[in-house]
Amino acid sequence: MLKSTLVLGASPNPERFSYLATRKLSLKNYPVFAVGLREGEINGVKIQLPFPVFFDIHTVTLYVGQKNQPVYYDYILYMRPKRVIFNPGAENDEFEHMLEERGIETVRGCTLVMLSIGEY
Repeated sequence: MLKSTLVLGASPNPERFSYLATRKLSLKNYPVFAVGLREGEINGVKIQLPFPVFFDIHTVTLYVGQKNQPVYYDYILYMRPKRVIFNPGAENDEFEHMLEERGIETVRGCTLVMLSIGEY
């Protein structure tokens, strides 16, 4: 079963990694949801503005820098994902610790690479 994924920090800019990850997840038929600061669409996936509630999210993949993450802590914790991927530039020891204390797996990795090598 494919893991439902929330791309947090999604951008309608095709040059952004969050755009590429959303597109690749969609093309691989993952159930994917996108939340960003600007509305738009990526390969048929509507970018929603913060803070829509989703249920049964397996993975949150973060494309938000550490200094901008605190506003999302409660949002992510409320959804109780199984794992959170901290993409390059999104690493955050404090938030990783909070997630791990609640039994949520944390991964420092690149979603695009993970998808490319079949380890997503």
